[in-house]
Amino acid sequence: MGRLKQLWSSLLVLAVVVIGVGAVPITYIESAVAKGAVCLDGSAPAYHFDKGSGSGVNNWIVHMEGGGWCTDIATCVQRKSTMKGSSKLMNTDFGFSGILGGKQSSNPDFYNWNRIKVRYCDGSSFTGDIEAVDPGNKLFFRGARVWRAVIDDLMAKGMSNAQNAILSGCSAGALAAILHCDQFNSILPSSANVKCVSDAGFFIHGKDITGGSYIESYYSKVVATHGSAKSLPSSCTSSMKPELCFFPQYVVKTLQTPLFVINAAFDSWQIKNVLAPTSVDKSKAWKTCKLDLKKCTASQLQTVQGYRDQMLAALAPLRASTTKGLFLDSCHAHCQGGSASTWSGADGPQVGNTKMAKAVGDWFYGRSAFQNIDCSSLNCNPTCPAVSTED
Repeated sequence: MGRLKQLWSSLLVLAVVVIGVGAVPITYIESAVAKGAVCLDGSAPAYHFDKGSGSGVNNWIVHMEGGGWCTDIATCVQRKSTMKGSSKLMNTDFGFSGILGGKQSSNPDFYNWNRIKVRYCDGSSFTGDIEAVDPGNKLFFRGARVWRAVIDDLMAKGMSNAQNAILSGCSAGALAAILHCDQFNSILPSSANVKCVSDAGFFIHGKDITGGSYIESYYSKVVATHGSAKSLPSSCTSSMKPELCFFPQYVVKTLQTPLFVINAAFDSWQIKNVLAPTSVDKSKAWKTCKLDLKKCTASQLQTVQGYRDQMLAALAPLRASTTKGLFLDSCHAHCQGGSASTWSGADGPQVGNTKMAKAVGDWFYGRSAFQNIDCSSLNCNPTCPAVSTED
């Protein structure tokens, strides 16, 4: 009997570890299926919702999950058999931390807000919208409809009474937060204080190691495959090619809603996929370097350092705006606001002697503006953590 009790105790501990303390259950929007607002495989959109309390009962933060993109039929077919393309394959509980954390000690400004994690299952940063479905591949390119279905569902659950609201995200979800920022603002009550926060979503129209722009052709494929053009900000597409309006540096020029950008100057995803994508690295000279910068040659490190210059140039339109905030650290990281340790922890990154939680909170509530750029060289900031990624 003692052994049985011990076994049950062990299983209980394991369950707590697997599920996560304070894990938030999933919500499926089954009613969205009839409207064609579905994941790549045709399954219902989904999100996790932790309700606000006390002073935060009418405040909302909608945070979009990251996870890259699919660029063509083959990669989207592959994706639809994963949790990034089907809500049927998603974990049903999600632990909230960082900017979504529910503890006042680690998330003092937003801990008691209505906090929502929108699951990513379309591969287009929530921009796709093609009516036709090929009976052969059975792919649904409906990311923009998924986003709107989630927002409409939340509006019906009380967001229509929002006093304060933030649209945020990580990586591909952070790009979506920028692309949908003004639309989100237009849907919310005109009396609400609405702002957007992008964590590792400032993907730049950068040059790669050959001098070309692989990322431009990559985004061009995403936009064409998903039919994204009509969902991108018209203030950008009216004067530029649609695929260029996937780059925040062109969108922020006409963005009306206040935006805060958290990004690493040496963003680990961008170093791997914008600066040195495998397809242009024919000699594989960058194969180990881009994964571990300690293994780079002096010449390669100089090229990596040059990427920061490209980043600063791309951020110029944002830096010229008084309503926009910037926390640009010199870390080799990606998605830094999703964990309590990097968001506000004692060992989390600081820029201008300020942690990102305080920087974002002060900016949101107008306590102080924040546009700080870190020291200029790689590894110059001792508060930088090891490479972190969410997608």
